Amino acid sequence: MNDDPHGGWPGQDPDPARRPQRPAGPPRRPAGPPPGYGQRQGPGPQAPWQRQGAPQQQPPPRRPQRPPVAPQHEPDLITHHEHNGTTDRGYEEPYEDERYGPETDENGKPILTPAQRKKRRWRRIRRVLLALFCLFVVIPAIAFVITYFAVDVPSPQSVAATQGQAVTYYYADNTEMGKDVPKGGNRQILTPEQIPDVVKKAVIATEDASFETNSGFDIGGILRAVYNQVTAGKGGGSTISQQYIKVASGDDESSLARKWTELAKSFKMNQTYEKKDIISAYLNIIYFGRGAYGIESAAQAFFGKPAGELNVSEAALLAGLIQQPGRSENPKVANERWTVALNRMVQNGFLSAADRANLQFPTPIPQEDKQQAGVVNPFIRDKVKEELAANGITDDVYYRGGYKVYTTIDPKAQAAAEQAVADGMKGQTDENLLNALVAIDPKTGGVKAYYGGPSIVKGPNGKDQKGRDWANTPQNPGSSMKPFDLTAYMQLGKGGINSTFDGSNNRQFGKQTIRNAGPGSSCSAQCTVSEAMQRSANTVFYDMVVNVTKPGPVAQAAKDAGIKPAPEGVSELFADNNIALGGGKTAVSPEDMAAAYATFAGEGQRRDKHFVVKVTNSQDEAAYSAPEEAKPAFADDADKSKQIAGNVTESLKGVIPFSKLKCPSNHECAGKTGTQQHTYRPGEPASAKDANSQTWMVGYTPSISAAVWVGGDGDKALKGKNGKSIFGSTIAGPIWQKFLSLYLNGKPGERFDKVKIIGGDDSNTVPSTQTPPEDDEGSTETGTPSTGPSTGSSSSRNEENEETSSSKNPPTSSQNNEEGGNGGPPGRGGRGDTE
Repeated sequence: MNDDPHGGWPGQDPDPARRPQRPAGPPRRPAGPPPGYGQRQGPGPQAPWQRQGAPQQQPPPRRPQRPPVAPQHEPDLITHHEHNGTTDRGYEEPYEDERYGPETDENGKPILTPAQRKKRRWRRIRRVLLALFCLFVVIPAIAFVITYFAVDVPSPQSVAATQGQAVTYYYADNTEMGKDVPKGGNRQILTPEQIPDVVKKAVIATEDASFETNSGFDIGGILRAVYNQVTAGKGGGSTISQQYIKVASGDDESSLARKWTELAKSFKMNQTYEKKDIISAYLNIIYFGRGAYGIESAAQAFFGKPAGELNVSEAALLAGLIQQPGRSENPKVANERWTVALNRMVQNGFLSAADRANLQFPTPIPQEDKQQAGVVNPFIRDKVKEELAANGITDDVYYRGGYKVYTTIDPKAQAAAEQAVADGMKGQTDENLLNALVAIDPKTGGVKAYYGGPSIVKGPNGKDQKGRDWANTPQNPGSSMKPFDLTAYMQLGKGGINSTFDGSNNRQFGKQTIRNAGPGSSCSAQCTVSEAMQRSANTVFYDMVVNVTKPGPVAQAAKDAGIKPAPEGVSELFADNNIALGGGKTAVSPEDMAAAYATFAGEGQRRDKHFVVKVTNSQDEAAYSAPEEAKPAFADDADKSKQIAGNVTESLKGVIPFSKLKCPSNHECAGKTGTQQHTYRPGEPASAKDANSQTWMVGYTPSISAAVWVGGDGDKALKGKNGKSIFGSTIAGPIWQKFLSLYLNGKPGERFDKVKIIGGDDSNTVPSTQTPPEDDEGSTETGTPSTGPSTGSSSSRNEENEETSSSKNPPTSSQNNEEGGNGGPPGRGGRGDTE
């Protein structure tokens, strides 16, 4: 029983002063235990479960509410939160919360009010923003400060000491070929006062318009560079200070670590030096081309004068070349860069538009490139540099690494090429005769021999100057294009070397009359493709291309074999009817022709031609290694590609004896001659009517493919010994034969793999080799082409001249006059190709 006079709970402190009182206010729901729970107050009968001996029963779920208790005041305790002002909840309310808990959703998560959700959301946003701020601002700032104090900015003097190092070249047998020594002139570090303001302004306008105001890096430029990278656009975001650091460090790696260090160094450079010192340091180390590092060397190399004497036009050219120094000898590129530099000088207020309009392009002095003992052949060097630039060792770093270049050039093959050319040109008196020879290994794609003509020639003023690389100059290929006609024909599944066409002379194709070149080049109305290839019957291959394959697939077949047209290469594959006979605007370099025929020799596997096996730096660490890749050229299936290539080889085997040439002892060979006729012009001597302008012999064994070109610079009437016309088999053919004989002497004999013949009748027969008629004068050096039938020749010639009058150098003529007579292919009229 509860004896508390106030009706309190048993065991409760009877002192009412200690009991906390509920604050005054509106009525609240009852606090504390549920009504009826515990002992009843005051005297009265006991419940059944309270009487001794009574049966045990479950208590009722609720008991009557005890009488209300009058409010009593108790002193505030600091342990009671409601009296500390931290809550307005009743004293007993936590008890109820602990028992029943907050409301939850079906997943057991507390249900929050909108205000609570908003508060929690903003708390999360603040935390994310704080983390991002630390990640992208605080941490980078700390790292930048650490990097700033850890790095140093190299001086121009220390950078110059690492530039201008010789590059050593090696043959394929690892013997030294020679050295490529930079010829940029005397290296001299100029002071800011020694560099003309016009040079500084030209470079600033071209390379970094914000140079005067930026702190070593340009945020806008960086964002533009990022955008250009994402969108495959052009242009970088480097400032002059960053370019200086990149050149000084010699590190052009595309990594965040390198870029980060570069930014720190650029910023430190701008905090340490004045702008005039920075631009001067940059101009003292940057590469301009021609092996010239620094503005003083560039001024001497390009204009033969000191930097202090450069004028506005000369300064603009040098400033423009900074971006593309490796193409400084390309007149088109040089002119474009000069124009860009001048236009930007006008935009930046360094040059008035009126003064700009009066400026003329400054012609650089001829580049001296004397072939001296111990110095690498300049044509081979240029091809190597081109290849290295495409694989990361660009022209501006070429002389900085102390590199050793191990080439594919075989010393025996190179010597054989030079001797064969020299022997073949003996007794020739026509000063317009030029020549080139390129040999490629079909099994690797490596260039074994490369001869582009004399590297030093006499200039207009009688002084020595660098010669032109004729091995890399495109010319009309004439009938040496016909194997690609046949390739396209078989690729399309139209037939093969046993298919037949009308090979008779003077066939009409629309308004165009096509002739064969002489008695030895025509065959019957049922002429097989194989026989037509041996005789070089123009009418057969023109018919094949115009009426069956169409020109486009022929151009594609040539690309498949390895000919690289512009802009990737220098050759031109113009997909009109003239491509059938290698005339018109179609022009191929000897280098590309050797590579394409190497694909036939390599059983239909194309391997990219290359000059470099590997490159090491001054520490003998690998800087570059050539990839060894081969893929089917003429079909997705390697066996099908091999079959097509093998059939082309079968058709070309008979060309060798028909052209009165011989294979090397114990070696099978195949090949094709080609001749392009000169276009007669009024005022020329009558002998020019029968003259030719370009001649070829391209052929191969299983281990070497070689292309020989003998021709003129443009469409010139060329003459051989005793004033006779030249053909593919008269000079180029013997040079090719001599080269193979010298190079393969002592090597094991080799034969081509046999393949299933592709033919119109699906037979496996191969036509026997045809013997050229004794009166086929074109097949010998002393012969001259006959006039042949002339029906419609004059009108045909006029129409064809109009058709190809827009052709560019190489010569526009599509006439292919090969050994044996006359006839005119499309695009010119007159004699055609008889080889």
